[in-house]
Amino acid sequence: METYPPGARLAAGLVHTYTAIGSVLALLMVHYSYAGNVEAVLWLFLAAMVVDGTDGFLARYFRVKEVMPSFDGALLDNVIDYITYAFAPMVLLWANGFLPDGFFGGVCAALPLMASCYQFCRSDAKTDDHFFLGFPSYWNIVAFYVVVVGFGPTPTAVILLVFTVLVFVPVKYLYPSRTVTLWGLNMTLSVLWLGAFALITAQLPDPPSWLVVVSLGYPVYYTAVSLWLTASTAAKVRSSERRAVGA
Repeated sequence: METYPPGARLAAGLVHTYTAIGSVLALLMVHYSYAGNVEAVLWLFLAAMVVDGTDGFLARYFRVKEVMPSFDGALLDNVIDYITYAFAPMVLLWANGFLPDGFFGGVCAALPLMASCYQFCRSDAKTDDHFFLGFPSYWNIVAFYVVVVGFGPTPTAVILLVFTVLVFVPVKYLYPSRTVTLWGLNMTLSVLWLGAFALITAQLPDPPSWLVVVSLGYPVYYTAVSLWLTASTAAKVRSSERRAVGA
């Protein structure tokens, strides 16, 4: 077994620590949600997305899987993503009146969490060709637009229920930092969208409508390309099957 120098092990440990910072961000998200400081929670959402969008690059650069094979970084990543992308956003919406009152509001918050439990435990949730299978539990982004647009409890409940169903629909969604097709464009648009997220959050409670509309261009693009790649992949599979039968 290859032995790595202390510096390499330290770097790998620091990368895992960087990922684990997400647990602290999630704790703060919950705290500020119940304090009614919605803007602070959105800034924490942004910080968590930056960490999540960069820790994979660092992990591959420092070869953490090879250097620390006894530590499951993928499991850590899933834990952090669940609490920052699913759990904390539902707390934000439920604690701040964006969901219906009473029992039904609790159900609306619980269903996305249950669906995300399924999503995060699927062995094929991240496909071999680097896509997410089913809606990838971007509940923080859903919550962001609920807050920014100012959706009431009923529309928010409908939105959550629709996306909960989409978790189980086998569409292949872009994994921006890993999907090979259009990688450069995907990453550029992702960074620009994060910038728009910051600008909108900084101008709450009244961000410019045009900026909100422009920012929605990226989710529309993301969905359209994901559907296109899903359809094209399925067509290639069918073509291969026909050729195999013909042979």
